[in-house]
Order: sequence, then structure tokens, then C-alpha cells
Amino acid sequence: MRQEDFFGESQQSRNLEGPDLEVRYVPSFLDPSRAQLVMERLLNETSFHQYERTLFGVTRPTPREEAWIGDPNCSYGYSGVVLQPSPWTPLLQELRDELSRLVDATFNSVLINHYRTGSDSMGWHADDEASLGSSPVIASLSLGATRTFQLRHVTLREFRHTIELHSGDLLVMSGRTQAHWQHQIPKTSRTVGSRLNLTFRTIEVT
Repeated sequence: MRQEDFFGESQQSRNLEGPDLEVRYVPSFLDPSRAQLVMERLLNETSFHQYERTLFGVTRPTPREEAWIGDPNCSYGYSGVVLQPSPWTPLLQELRDELSRLVDATFNSVLINHYRTGSDSMGWHADDEASLGSSPVIASLSLGATRTFQLRHVTLREFRHTIELHSGDLLVMSGRTQAHWQHQIPKTSRTVGSRLNLTFRTIEVT
């Protein structure tokens, strides 16, 4: 299914342009009241953890909190850490099923990142782990404070995108995007509140 078939014009969604890029941006996928309610429930119902990761021989706490939820056999390893899934809650099941129907994908897991302040961040990376397959579909839902999201082509660095993601906004990344592009949430010196980012994924279980 083509990205443009996912959403109607009423959503004011659009495709991001670039070589090897298949990303659909859907502003206000959740209306403000529902987005606020979902965020409040997730903060109350979710156990977040701050892991340590080793990069270039240096071990540091990850600059954000994380929670991994999924089917029982959906462990997820990246950056030297293997996450074991917590069980689905009714709220996350509802969101998973809604997004699965919308983008014609079968999501079996979700990574929730909690950015507590503007000092919390996510560096340049691609969701290209082998367990996600060669052309993963990832539905990324933002809740809470507005943060800057950046994309760059791995080799053609003149191709970049910067988007201010607001509460309720949705990004759907698919095709060969993860093979050719990286993305990040940079730190900000602005005073910003808490933000949750939910990335629904499909782990290939062998």
C-alpha cells in the first residue's frame, strides 16, 4: 500500500520528499483532548527505566527514560542493551490496533521514550536492527511537549528535514527509509515539559 493511501485529505497529511524516503507526516492524528488523556494514562500506567549504554568505550546513562511493551517473544536489542517486553495494557492495545488497521501493518511491540526535559534527547540513528526486517513500518506518535525532529540522508547530506512535532502528531516511516536515512531528537535549551514518543514496530520472531 502506498503512503498516500493511508490517510485522507482531511488529515492534512503529507509525504516528506527525498531519495529513498517514505515518511508520512500526519499532524493532529489525535485531537488535543485525547492526546492529553492518553499521555496522562501512560505516565500513570507505565514503568519507565533509564538504561546505561556504552558508546566508543564510554558508559553513560541514556538521556531519556524508556519502556518496551510487546508480545511475550518480542525481545529487542540495540546499542548493547536487550529489552524484555512488558505486557500490553488495554490503552496500548487500543492504540496498536487502531494504527495497525490504518497503515495495514501488524504491530507486535512498542517502544515508549520519555523525554523529561529539554536535556533529554535521542542522537542520530536509524531503526535498522535485523529483528525489524529490511523494510520496517514504524508508526511514531508524539504526546506532550513540542520537540524538534530531524531527518538526514546517510550519504546525501544535502537532503534533510526538520519538523516540530506537537502533541498528537503521527509519523509513519516505511520502505527503505531506515536503510538510507537517520533521525534524531536533539537537546534544546528552551524550557519544555515532558514528552512521550511511542514507536509501534513489528519484531520478526524466528
